[in-house]
Formats: sequence, C-alpha cells, structure tokens
Amino acid sequence: MEKHQYGLLLILSVVASLGLISCVSCIAAELKKSKAKDVKLDGRLCYLPGSDAFGFGIAALVCLSIAHIIGNLINCIYFCSKERSDNCKFKKPTLSTPLLLISWISFGIAVTLLGTATSMSVRQAYGKGWLNGECYLVKDGVFIGSALLVLVTVGSALGSALAGMRKTKVDQRSQIHQPLESKILG
Repeated sequence: MEKHQYGLLLILSVVASLGLISCVSCIAAELKKSKAKDVKLDGRLCYLPGSDAFGFGIAALVCLSIAHIIGNLINCIYFCSKERSDNCKFKKPTLSTPLLLISWISFGIAVTLLGTATSMSVRQAYGKGWLNGECYLVKDGVFIGSALLVLVTVGSALGSALAGMRKTKVDQRSQIHQPLESKILG
C-alpha cells in the first residue's frame, strides 16, 4: 500500500469512529432524558430540570457534523482531483451519487431531530418553558431514531467516498493501459 492509502484509511477510520461516538451519544441521551415524573407543576406554570441528555445531544451533533464534513471532503477530493479534471465530462450518476444524496437527506433529518430534542433537554423554568412558556418532553425513541439516522448518514457518506475512490482507481488503470494497447495494435 502507498503512503496516501494509509492516510486515507486513517481518515475513513476517524469518520467511522466519530459516527459511532455520535450514535452512542444519542443512545446515552435517550437513557438520560427527562421523564414525566421530573415535571413540577405550580398551577398553570411548569418546571422541568435540565438533563444530561443536553450534553450528550450536543456531543452527538458535533461528532455527526464533523464526520459528515470530513466524509464530504473525501468525496470532493476524489471527484475534483487534478487527474480527473483534465477530462471532465458529464457522466451518468454512479453508486456514489445516490449514496451522497442519501447521506445529505439523512444528515438534515438527523440534525433537525437531534437539535430539537437537545434543545428540549435544557432546564425549563417556571413560565419560561421550551415553547410559549409551556414545558415539553422529548418523546421516547427520538434519540434512538436519531442514532439510526446517524448510522445511515455516516455509512452512506463512507460508501459514497469508497465508491468514488474505486471508480477513480478503475479510471486511472484504464488510462494507464490505453497507450499500451494502442502501441500493440498500431
């Protein structure tokens, strides 16, 4: 293996690790989120103490965002490399493009779910609840659903990068062998 392949393997491992950390943080947030028994009522006013789910939710969001940015940078590097820019032509979408699209869609949904659930996990004081002065609880399974979306996001981003790299290597091999074939035939 060449040196840059070891570096690439390290980067892919970092992306996968960040995705797993984000997934585990989502699961921990689900376990630590506020329960209905934590809500205190004073007439029409309610109070909900903060929970550890807030910290786990922030960690999940940060790790997911970094993993997605790095995964997309890998795609950009391989799609926009100098070797490929000389003969840039419109090509039909390969496996890499649909995976990248799935990655972005699941990322958007995961960030929306995580951001909302995380913001609901902060302390909600009397009369100053999460929305319109009312207290809201995160429903069961929201953080778990986010964890599944994190896995889909990171998996499809890595799959897109690997599919793009495979295509690049195949293209480079065909460019290397073309002159050889023309010398043999000509």
